Amino acid sequence: MMESYDFPQVTQLAIPFFVAAILIELWLVRSGRAKGSFETRDTLTSLMMGTGNVVAGLLLGVVSYWALLWLWQFRVFNLGLSAWVFLAAFLLDDLRYYVYHRIAHRVRWVWAEHVNHHSSQHYNLSTALRQSWTGLFTFMFVLQAPLVLLGFHPAVIAFTFGFNLVWQFWIHTETIGKMWGWFELIFNTPSHHRVHHATNPRYLDANYAGTLIIWDRMFGTFVEELEEDRPRYGIVKNLGTFNPLKVAFHEWIGMFRDAFLPGLTLRERLNYLIKPPGWSHDGSRETSESLKAAYVRRNPAEAGKPGLPMASAEPAE
Repeated sequence: MMESYDFPQVTQLAIPFFVAAILIELWLVRSGRAKGSFETRDTLTSLMMGTGNVVAGLLLGVVSYWALLWLWQFRVFNLGLSAWVFLAAFLLDDLRYYVYHRIAHRVRWVWAEHVNHHSSQHYNLSTALRQSWTGLFTFMFVLQAPLVLLGFHPAVIAFTFGFNLVWQFWIHTETIGKMWGWFELIFNTPSHHRVHHATNPRYLDANYAGTLIIWDRMFGTFVEELEEDRPRYGIVKNLGTFNPLKVAFHEWIGMFRDAFLPGLTLRERLNYLIKPPGWSHDGSRETSESLKAAYVRRNPAEAGKPGLPMASAEPAE
């Protein structure tokens, strides 16, 4: 018999908190009591993206959940519902999120659904709601399959991931500076996540954490926020639009347009889907690596610092 569990939907319960927090932050920023910036059209776009994400989750989320539920019959163990199981599920799924997030920035197929979250040039709590409508189509839910086979019920994974998402909401702000040293050492904070959303060369492809920044520290992707290099938000080539449809689908359209360019080999077409954002068959575009290397050539004293490569022998452009 297949177990069925009905746990609270954490993110839905947190919606009143999200709304209240956004309004408080908006008041603090507009009254000059805190750092930050809001732009009305940008905020509305983020809210529409968030609404679309909820609708997409209701319509399509059941597909991934039922796929994992089907996989449950092949589990090695049934770990049950103890407090330790929930804690272990949270920790392992947080690691799973780190892996997903890193893939999302390094594989264009997954970046196509994730890029909309980075498309705002403002960084405030409404930006946290700028979420994908097309996450199902990347099939990244398969990263949860090992947890299911290990014996964590899909409902347990979904429930604990809700707390991860709630944590990630409050770190999208400039109103909170750096926090206590021990806290910054263990947890993902506004300072760490500002780095992740920044387009400064040193900050590209860094701080993928969900809740625990320890994964970035362990796997070499952690970069500290520097006062002398304040984050600039957005994407390398900003969209210049507040149209939620364009925000949601622009990278999918661009990716397939590239993949079907005339005269390409099959390998080149595939590479437009699986190589990092910015890859091109003729090398005419910029990747995060080329942007970092160019920055170091212009600023040789920065070579080898966190997030930046060692000095290149190539002349500065």
